[in-house]
Amino acid sequence: MLRIKRLYLFIIQTFVPVFFMTFGICLFIVLMQFLWRYVEEMVGKGLDVLVLGELFFYAALQLIPMALPLSLLLASLMTFGNLGERLELLAIKAAGVSLLKVMRPLIILVGMIAIGAFFFQNYAMPEINVKFRSLFMSVKGKKPELEIPEGAFYDGIKGYSLYIKKKDPKTRMLHDLKIYDLSKGFDNMSIIVCDSGIMHVSEDKTFLLFSLYDGQQFSNGQESDTRRVSSQKNKFISYFRENFKQKDVIIPFNTGFERMDEANLEGTYVSKNILQLEESIDSMNHHLDSLNIRDREVVGKQIYLTYRNTDFYKEKKIALEQKKDSFPDMQFAEAKIPPLDFDSLISTFSQERLSQYLESASSEARNNRVNSYMIEIPQKEFVQKNIRYHLIEWHQKFTLSFACLIFFFIGAPLGAIIRKGGLGMPVVVSVCLFIFYYIINNIGYKFARDGVWEVWQGMWLSSAVLFPLGVFLTYKAMNDSALFNPEAYSRFIRKILFIKTPPALTSEERQNIINRIPDVSEIDVYPELLSSLEDMDSDKLRQVVRDHEKYNLDKEARLAALSILKQRGAELGDIIDQQDRKNIDKIQYFYNINSIYTSIAYLLSVLALFVVKIEDLSWIVYAAYFVLFIRSMIYYQAFYRNIHTRNAMYHVIVIVLLIAFYPITNYLYVKKQMDKDKMGVEIID
Repeated sequence: MLRIKRLYLFIIQTFVPVFFMTFGICLFIVLMQFLWRYVEEMVGKGLDVLVLGELFFYAALQLIPMALPLSLLLASLMTFGNLGERLELLAIKAAGVSLLKVMRPLIILVGMIAIGAFFFQNYAMPEINVKFRSLFMSVKGKKPELEIPEGAFYDGIKGYSLYIKKKDPKTRMLHDLKIYDLSKGFDNMSIIVCDSGIMHVSEDKTFLLFSLYDGQQFSNGQESDTRRVSSQKNKFISYFRENFKQKDVIIPFNTGFERMDEANLEGTYVSKNILQLEESIDSMNHHLDSLNIRDREVVGKQIYLTYRNTDFYKEKKIALEQKKDSFPDMQFAEAKIPPLDFDSLISTFSQERLSQYLESASSEARNNRVNSYMIEIPQKEFVQKNIRYHLIEWHQKFTLSFACLIFFFIGAPLGAIIRKGGLGMPVVVSVCLFIFYYIINNIGYKFARDGVWEVWQGMWLSSAVLFPLGVFLTYKAMNDSALFNPEAYSRFIRKILFIKTPPALTSEERQNIINRIPDVSEIDVYPELLSSLEDMDSDKLRQVVRDHEKYNLDKEARLAALSILKQRGAELGDIIDQQDRKNIDKIQYFYNINSIYTSIAYLLSVLALFVVKIEDLSWIVYAAYFVLFIRSMIYYQAFYRNIHTRNAMYHVIVIVLLIAFYPITNYLYVKKQMDKDKMGVEIID
């Protein structure tokens, strides 16, 4: 009996409901996108509810390949994000179970989904494509419902123009009706003017029936060609006028819904499975080869320089071969033709003779261009394009399944790393990744469709781009790497940019500073202020110590807050390290040294840009300035990280000025302000 481990069952029970929920949401979103895109093709045509329901049903089935990878990505990310947020994943790892082992049941489940997606693409999708496209083309081809406005001419009926002054919605009576019949041409136009009328639609919805009352009909009395002849001889043209009390007029107007025959799409690439696609590709390649053989024959017979294809040349060549066979000991020297100097040859001709030769060559070139149309170029291009479409459809049978696996191996490790569940962060990350995949996939598809790349290169481009990302995230998650830890990236940047970090205080130095903090009773502060500080929690007191000016407090109040924290036994090591005056002086020293090199690089960049333009070396100067400027900004940020004397807008303005005018801004303003701002940093004097 097959027994499933309780852990595996728990993982599957956690994943499956989330997957069905995300799949329904993703399918609904892409279906709404389809509706917004083609709403104009469906509105105002009087389509039956069953027809619209059938259309949306087939559209939803056709959009499954787009919704399935996104739903797997979102579901796996949410599942492992929830496990990490609830510390369940941490407990599982603490029990000695690796992440890959936790993912094992879902790997099997997603593998089964991928196999099902392949069979769906291969067997179900061709039928769905045929039914959806035939129905959608029928909907697009249906004429809109007839809605004649009041007080305006309506030309929605081909060959007719209608005018209605007023409509009675209760009796459906049309008042002051005019009908211009242009179906027989403008010269044979007839006009009907009546007091009122009623419009009906025939039962088969192919004709409009007008019952007209109290009106007149005007029409030409001669045919159009006769009228043109007679108009030259007679001043007036005869016409007919008919007065009527009641008259019925029939106008052809097909408002019915006619389904397109699905057999029209049976032979297209969208209606074939893998075997049928391979057979079609093989037959088209054979047809293309036959066209190439025929073209070579046409080129050999029709195109310029055909001497080698003449019978005379072939006979001479055969005779020479026979002669060589008859006298094997003799050596036949091939004639060496000296190189021909065309410039000297042309200079020997007169201007008139040269003009004749050029005209003859131009005429010959035009004739050859005309003869080139005898080659089956349009037909070959059509066959090649059809082959590409068949190959694209063939590869799409496999890319969906592979995309499902890739998105799972991206979502599951990513959820284990970020440890955020719900519909917040996972949705943002999933949508960004899927948009990136969609853009790359569309680029590859268009390149493959247009023949820019090989079909397999374009269709597998998105998978090739995302597969390394899945491997990388899985590796990082299995090793519990701090992928989204800003400090890790900060250390990496500092390492590659050779940024020096001042040595931190030793534990002995830190403890000596803490011991020098006076007691609360020794600090001269107002009793009311001291009482308010004692009412604060430890976190609020830490904020007061770091930025006392924000709360309109002086240094004595800051020292009192620090003394209260010491009295409560709170951890003070981080505060002491951040407020170390020696550390800030060291950072400022590194900034000043680096600013010298940055200023030199800035001046060289200006010279390379405006004065001495050295194309080969200018980019090196720009790159050097960029790296040195980044180093300066890192030191600048480290200096002001624990000095809360300036707001964020101040730093933004300073950085912009440094980018534009680094030496001037740095030496005339920034360095002076840094000396001023570091005053009063030390907690204990």
